Amino acid sequence: MKKILLASSMFFLGLCLFAQKTNPPGLDLIKEADLKKDLYAFADAHFKGRSAGTLDELKASMWLAEKYRSIGLLPAGDDGTYLQFFTMLRNRIADNSFIRIQNKEFKLWEDISVGQMANINLSSPILYLGNAINIDTNNVEVKNKVVAFEASAMGINLNISLPTWRYSRSVLNKYAMPLIKRGAIAIIIVADDIAEKAWDDANENFKRGTFDIEGGPNSTVNTKVPVLWLHKNAKNIFMNGSVNIEANLIVEKYPYPSVNIIGKIEGTDPKLKSEYLLYSGHQDAHGIRNAINNDSTYYGADDNGSVDVAMLANARAFVKYPPKRSILFVIQGAEERGLLGSRYYSSHPTVPITSIVTVLNGDMIGRNHIDSAAVLGTQIPHCNSDDLAKMVNDANNEGPKFKLDTTFDKVTHVEGWYFRSDHLPYARLGIPAIMYTSLLHEDYHTPLDNAENINYPKLKKMADWMYRTGYKVANAAKRPATNKNFKLER
Repeated sequence: MKKILLASSMFFLGLCLFAQKTNPPGLDLIKEADLKKDLYAFADAHFKGRSAGTLDELKASMWLAEKYRSIGLLPAGDDGTYLQFFTMLRNRIADNSFIRIQNKEFKLWEDISVGQMANINLSSPILYLGNAINIDTNNVEVKNKVVAFEASAMGINLNISLPTWRYSRSVLNKYAMPLIKRGAIAIIIVADDIAEKAWDDANENFKRGTFDIEGGPNSTVNTKVPVLWLHKNAKNIFMNGSVNIEANLIVEKYPYPSVNIIGKIEGTDPKLKSEYLLYSGHQDAHGIRNAINNDSTYYGADDNGSVDVAMLANARAFVKYPPKRSILFVIQGAEERGLLGSRYYSSHPTVPITSIVTVLNGDMIGRNHIDSAAVLGTQIPHCNSDDLAKMVNDANNEGPKFKLDTTFDKVTHVEGWYFRSDHLPYARLGIPAIMYTSLLHEDYHTPLDNAENINYPKLKKMADWMYRTGYKVANAAKRPATNKNFKLER
């Protein structure tokens, strides 16, 4: 009997030791109630959708900085603050631009929309080529001509997220770009039924223009070929012979401020504390846009408030139980404008860039089935660190045990999501980097992405997974190694 009791005691002792090994000490400090309270505050209508470059984004950033302070993070931004301001550059069509077709003025953003900007003064006949699917680009002479055609969805994959945001770009790439390459000086696209239904969303994107940081591809208007969109009923204009266009498009450029919010926890190891694990999210959403169900605020609760509040929860755990390495919490501005904050921070880091050993980025972690999730950056060619991939998967197996969707990390996936979030600039520098996500949903980039629709038990499991991974990285004897042959497909 004593042997049986001794064996039983040893067995339960082993279970306790195993639990201690797999459960980081601060796990109990990541609480569903805190996540919910923080997200209802952050994704509130008070911040008006936190559009990048607006006072609303800056106000939300101040809210996050105050959260950092109250949690006990040390300032790691500029000038002893939690903030790193940067300038984003905006290009947009000036209000004094005009377009006339057959001497009739077409009102910008109502009758006609500018899908691709250019500084240009036009007075020219229009060559109408009919429906896009009937254009033989190899045998039509378009050099130095203004070319018009009717849009077509033939050969375009519409089974994607945000089809009303992305259809116009797909039509441009498939049908307009070959004509531009052959010398067309302007393109006019007449909407089909699909483009007409997508008009409001596409027009809102066009109206806002393009954004970048200094030196980026959109910091200046490189193209010399404007692309204009007309409503479907404008097709009748081209049915009665010769048609002329007069247009004066003026692109104006001016700066906006955005900001990264940066806090840190110092590590406990005398040597390893000079190295940093970086947690990454973004605070901006899409502001006030076209209304859905009489609501025009794009709250951005899942995208990306869910990650921001998970980072706050992780920070509470690490402040109480600091690891060997130091930790940076970087919530980056203007992600929705082209990863601007992460591009800026990765090129203007507030710690030596070589001291950043890993980036754990998150993008939308609060929706869909409680037992499913995904991580991007663990499959070739997106995997830039086998060591990090193992830590991420081990952390999942030890804790939340999500069934992982691997399809989004494949080069063949239509979304190309690996290239659309804040881990990317760091991965391009060779820093081991991954992205957590609970994947897309129908409320993505709509007012229905609100705090009420978040799956909070799921968000808690995702925050736990991020913490478990970070605990492994921050306490490992060696930093995760970068794969020697890492090369992205684009």
